Amino acid sequence: MTPSILAISTATVLAVGALVLVVLAGILLFAAARRRDTGNAVGVLSHETAMRDRGSVALDDAGAPVTGREVERAAVLARRQEALPVKVEEAPLEWVPPDEETVGVTRRQFFNRSIVGLFGLGITGFGAASLGFLYAPNEGGFGGKIKVGKIDDIKADIEAGEGFAYYPEGRMWVTAYPSEALAKAEEQYEPAMFAGIRAGLEEGVVALYQKCPHLGCRVPQCVPSQWFECPCHGSQYNQVGEKKGGPAPRGMDRFGMAVDGGTLEVDTGNVLQGPAIGTDTTGQEPEGPHCAGGGSE
Repeated sequence: MTPSILAISTATVLAVGALVLVVLAGILLFAAARRRDTGNAVGVLSHETAMRDRGSVALDDAGAPVTGREVERAAVLARRQEALPVKVEEAPLEWVPPDEETVGVTRRQFFNRSIVGLFGLGITGFGAASLGFLYAPNEGGFGGKIKVGKIDDIKADIEAGEGFAYYPEGRMWVTAYPSEALAKAEEQYEPAMFAGIRAGLEEGVVALYQKCPHLGCRVPQCVPSQWFECPCHGSQYNQVGEKKGGPAPRGMDRFGMAVDGGTLEVDTGNVLQGPAIGTDTTGQEPEGPHCAGGGSE
């Protein structure tokens, strides 16, 4: 076979093949167009069923003939309609007031009640403190009258304490007061203070408040010097509480005293201001080294 004949045969085959492909493509397009409306159908119909559906069907209500294709189209449209979202009509909202028992109290009510409650609590505390201040103290405790004991027993306690006897229930020191200094005390002490302690001085004892007149520290005794010496700021007092040195503005304060049947009664609710600076009725000098401060003025 010559080259020219071979080229003609090849061109013929290619042309016939292209024609066949075009015809097949046309058939596929036509078939797809026919099944476009039934593409979403579920299931496969047999050939006999499909042929029967192509026949006309009379409807009961209208009597008009309906083809199977129209039935399929109606079924497809029904399925599409069911797939659409259902529009729900919303009922108009209506405001309903809340139940007071459920809500309880509002924020404003809470703060208002809290403020009123705090004011009430403060006023109640102030009233209770005022009544406590005005009400007479109980007998037997600090702030009232205390029966310390027999004078002889108190002097024994002073001797056992090396010149000092402390009674915590009355927050007081009791020391011996020389009988020969009584006349000087009447001259140098304030009349009101002397009258309040005279009964005890005549029995040879004096009751002193433990608190330092300077800043209120508890004043301990100093056995070596036989004085009272404050450890806070160095104020010093002799054995009967008269100031001897330091920053204190006066001597140690005293409690009112009374003697009934040989029993000393101290009124811790009656605090008498101590003697002024420079008062010295006993002339007692330190009898040993000091425990605090720098000595006498």
